[in-house]
Amino acid sequence: MAGQRIKRIGSDRTGKASGTTNGLKQTMANYPLIGAHMSIAGGLSNALLRGQELGCRTIQIFTKNNNQWKAKGLTSKEARRFLDHQMETGISPVLGHTGYLINLASPEKDVYSMSRDSMLVELKRAEMLGLPYLVMHPGSHVGSGEGQGIQRVIDSLDWLHDRTRGYEVKILLETTAGQGTSIGYRFEHLAQIIEGTEESQRLGVCLDTCHIFAAGYDIRTRRAYDATFVGFEKVVGLSRLMAIHANDSMKPLASHVDRHQHIGQGEIGLEAFRLLMKDERWNHVPKILETPKEGGNEKDIQNLHVLRTLLKGRPGSRRCESSLTGIRNF
Repeated sequence: MAGQRIKRIGSDRTGKASGTTNGLKQTMANYPLIGAHMSIAGGLSNALLRGQELGCRTIQIFTKNNNQWKAKGLTSKEARRFLDHQMETGISPVLGHTGYLINLASPEKDVYSMSRDSMLVELKRAEMLGLPYLVMHPGSHVGSGEGQGIQRVIDSLDWLHDRTRGYEVKILLETTAGQGTSIGYRFEHLAQIIEGTEESQRLGVCLDTCHIFAAGYDIRTRRAYDATFVGFEKVVGLSRLMAIHANDSMKPLASHVDRHQHIGQGEIGLEAFRLLMKDERWNHVPKILETPKEGGNEKDIQNLHVLRTLLKGRPGSRRCESSLTGIRNF
């Protein structure tokens, strides 16, 4: 049963949930494709109920404990419950995110081997749950050099793809801030990995706004925003952009420090997120919040409200400013 996809629901880039009722699909289709990373405490399916409470149209989850190498096997009953809850809530697509211990660029043999094995488990779980995408950080070369680190990632992806023939879930390489010896803070890194992987059609990119800003890609003005995405198109290709992490940054441009902040409360500011929300190229690309979770769900609710408000109006306009009153300092 391991790795077998029970039922495919809402797992395409459009965010359409093929297994839901027509009425629910029409209702959900009226909302922008935004959501947040949800806790799986108490069971994977609970993440969907939490997302529904917040008004999410899409969510992201860890498929297992994100700070452990191994996980208890996922049963067909658990997978079925998850899919039933997805049908009931209409939340689609659901993205997976790999655990933080995985480092496919590591020069340390034990870490490298455990990372491969753990990533394989994550892929099997994602496939069983019908997830379209599994987001992963490319990894850190730990002083061995970017070139060697990138090659180890390529080798690992080929190894993983060879062991998951027929899987529909795609691995999304996440942009990074360039903190420490991490790989993926330049678009060129992602392009090298994709171009070097044999089954590159099984790969995509998840763009994190905080990470690219910290890495030196400015998006705070129309000119800067356009220039960054022109660069992404030339180096990687817009067709590879399959998910977005919508996060403001606590740290300034090119700081290479990964610290997320609430939307409009950091160094990036509201204008960049207005541009993002109004960019029709991303209408069918899931946009996920990974902003600080202190204070329970209230922060997620407010951040989602900010994104919806920015979709309706321009920061500075009377309508937009009226709606955002009281939220800037939450």
